[in-house]
Parts: sequence; structure tokens; C-alpha cells
Amino acid sequence: MRKLEARDVKDMGLLKHYRIIRKWACKNNNVNDADLELLIYFDCMGHFTKQDFKTGTYSYSWDNRRWNRLLKEGWIIVWRNRNHTTQKYNIYEVSFKCKQLISRMYRIMLGEDDIPTSERRNKLIAGNSYTDKVLTEAIYNVNKDKQR
Repeated sequence: MRKLEARDVKDMGLLKHYRIIRKWACKNNNVNDADLELLIYFDCMGHFTKQDFKTGTYSYSWDNRRWNRLLKEGWIIVWRNRNHTTQKYNIYEVSFKCKQLISRMYRIMLGEDDIPTSERRNKLIAGNSYTDKVLTEAIYNVNKDKQR
């Protein structure tokens, strides 16, 4: 198997439209940028503990309620419950809906999918604010770019 190098990632243009794709994902799923990037980090880890969460949040803005919010909204689920004898702590994983969102983001970055442009599937298209209108124009440009 050939090793992936920095030049390969650049040639693929994988991160070319990352910001717009991230903004689309955040607005349509009611998460903020830090939460989404933390969920991507957890998705790469597979299974994690609350201590892994604490370690992973060092580079993000402080949000005391982040863990409980992500659990309550179903972005993180318990993979294995503790039993107070052999398992001293819960083990978690990202939920199916989180995996689907991240997978969709990857497909959009690779050019396999387009960002939805209907008002029903994309809240930004309604253009309720100036920022939404600008992002809508950027979304159309991303979808036109077939060299993603």
C-alpha cells in the first residue's frame, strides 16, 4: 500500500472548501464549529472515555455544558456502560447520526456529493441574514467546482 503524502492531499484539494462545508454542517445541525471539529476528532478515535473528551477539548473554547449537550442531543452515545466492578468508567462513541454527517462532509469534500440547495434541506438557502446570503453564494460556487 502506498503511503499518503502531504502533496497528495494538496492535489486532491481535500480542504479547499472545508470552511463552507463546515459552516453548512453547523448551521443545519445546530452545532457550533468547536463541537463539530471535536466530533470529527472522536469519530477518528472510534471509542473514547470522558477523560479523552477532556484531553480533546484543550484546544477549543471553554464550554462547561458541551459534554452534556452532545450526549443529550444524541451526538455521543454510550458504547459500554460501567458496572462498578470490572469496568470503572463508561466508554463512548459518536452516534449514527454523527457518523452520517461526517461521512457526508467527506463525500462533499471529495466531490462525490453536492451541498443541498433546496430550502427544505438547507437552512442557509432561505437567506434570513446577510451571512446566510453570502454562504448561499459560496455553496453554489462549491457545487459548481467539479475539481474538488
